[in-house]
Amino acid sequence: MKKPRVLIVEDESSIAELIAVNLRHNGFEPIWAEDGDAAQREIDACLPDLVLLDWMLPGQSGLQLARQWRKDARTKNLPILMLTARGDEPDKVAGLDAGADDYITKPFSTQEMLARIRAVLRRRAPEVVTERVEIGELALDTATHRVTWQGMPLKVGPTEFKLLGYLMQHAERVHSRAQLLDKVWGDHVYIEERTVDVHVKRLRESLGPAAPMVETVRGAGYRLTSQATV
Repeated sequence: MKKPRVLIVEDESSIAELIAVNLRHNGFEPIWAEDGDAAQREIDACLPDLVLLDWMLPGQSGLQLARQWRKDARTKNLPILMLTARGDEPDKVAGLDAGADDYITKPFSTQEMLARIRAVLRRRAPEVVTERVEIGELALDTATHRVTWQGMPLKVGPTEFKLLGYLMQHAERVHSRAQLLDKVWGDHVYIEERTVDVHVKRLRESLGPAAPMVETVRGAGYRLTSQATV
């Protein structure tokens, strides 16, 4: 299994080395860049899975780099975790506004850093649906991108297809809107929770006679069930 590559952008070599050692011991592949130029060279050569970006850097600041990467189509969705010695609330907000997914204030523990990295990577990686799932007479095939009801094909949009795949893989369980955003969209930083309702409505319209299988659980979220009277 490929180790997640983490680019450490940090001008203090002692801190960078400490982070790198801890990452290596925990199944990551660290790469170090001491300033913005070096970081850009690494990113141009190979896109990492996540960037640990120090706020205070010589030359371009971490904030400027984050803004620059968010504007570029290739790095727009690159997970960024900001390292900052600034504990002030306005600075944290500025970091998130610049496009950071999360921030971590120095000094921090290894466990906290690893937990934050894993959380950001988890949010960024949508669940993969197994090739074929069947619930009752409803079937979904990711290889052919087809959905059928009683053997008849149904026309389902790409987002609705992903949503249905996730619900079918975890049938009978109730999922909150936030959970669905996390698992289906992969990163809900910029997406309203109400977006889920819109896609559920569209999914039901696409399912036609099988629509009752997607149940609304009042105050909790949604569930796909084979128990529905279809």
